[in-house]
Amino acid sequence: MISFVLNDTFSVCKDAAGIAGNIFAFGLFVSPVPTFRRIIRNQSTEQFSGLPYIYALLNCLICLWYGTPLVSSDNVMVVTVNSIGAAFQLVYIVIFITCAEKQKKIRMFGLLLGVFAMFAIIVSASLQISDQFTRWLFVGLLSCVSLISMFASPLFIINLVIRTKSVEFMPFYLSLSTFLLSTSFLLYGMFNHDAFIYVPNGIGTVLGIVQLALYFYYSTKCREDEKEPLIESVA
Repeated sequence: MISFVLNDTFSVCKDAAGIAGNIFAFGLFVSPVPTFRRIIRNQSTEQFSGLPYIYALLNCLICLWYGTPLVSSDNVMVVTVNSIGAAFQLVYIVIFITCAEKQKKIRMFGLLLGVFAMFAIIVSASLQISDQFTRWLFVGLLSCVSLISMFASPLFIINLVIRTKSVEFMPFYLSLSTFLLSTSFLLYGMFNHDAFIYVPNGIGTVLGIVQLALYFYYSTKCREDEKEPLIESVA
């Protein structure tokens, strides 16, 4: 009886964490909207890079495949969040290709085809593995590596913030959304006993805390510096 109640509680907590993660992910997925409004308005990609969206699409597709019943069990929230994420990234990439100059357009289209080809190879290769545990291990490791590398990408921004002592290049709401998303799926993975979910999201949570701590430290320091008089009076 106690075991049944605990399992039921864990299931409810897991679903709640997954729903929260999906909500926070939406905030993260819409964060590039201002950039793409500018691209559409100017009909130019200017100096913006499309690579982050290409990589994000690949990451979403791999994690989406991992969440399906063919690979892992009871990971519906992983499927939903990555389906939405893949749709957003695909829209961003199409807009980027439409507004880019010819050379960038060809390059981005080639990379997009490369993503679909790589995803097709991963799916077909994993389906060749008849043993369910081995298949889970194979796709799980790929999704884990993909997530860790994605969460590690802000390390460049963290280094830039420390070097410049400015939070100009680290938007607060983007850092907050990343932290909340990672924390939600850290809990989701723990309640589901899935190391391929809670390990990378645990790393993402730690990096999110570091980003938020740096943001508050340097933004507060900046305000304090602004309050100091430009010329000190000498009595």
